[in-house]
Amino acid sequence: MADMADALHLEEELELEDTMKNMYFIFEIDDEDYGVEVAHVKEILSMMKITKVPKMPDFIEGIINMRGDLIGVLNVRKRFGKMPKEYDEQTCIVVIEYNNYTLGLIVDGVKATQTIEPEMVAPPPNAKLNSYNQFIRNIGRVGNSVKLLLDLDRFLEQ
Repeated sequence: MADMADALHLEEELELEDTMKNMYFIFEIDDEDYGVEVAHVKEILSMMKITKVPKMPDFIEGIINMRGDLIGVLNVRKRFGKMPKEYDEQTCIVVIEYNNYTLGLIVDGVKATQTIEPEMVAPPPNAKLNSYNQFIRNIGRVGNSVKLLLDLDRFLEQ
């Protein structure tokens, strides 16, 4: 009986993975849209008090207490080398889980989840388009718009 329950649980997990396949969570920095795989996004939080931690890179804002769990918070704008801006009502923290780490990403705003089919995804051009091109794994085309899909390995290095 336990084997059948395990098999059903595995089947449910595989179905969930299939429904999230090609799905990206889209967020905004300036007027540019970025995406991460939906499977990595755990929660979206309103801005909250961030406790500074000494001797961290400038793009690490500090830590937050999320229901008893301490989570590091990274400012995506600063990580990209962009000018900081005041937080507003659209600014939020996107909590992601990647390679057994949980981390909050401060973004200018969130858009939605979006399916981007594999045939609409291409690697970035070889030429350096900007200083943070190193963080972009692929570029997704959705209608007339472009979504820059993050390479979380590179983005979270350091």
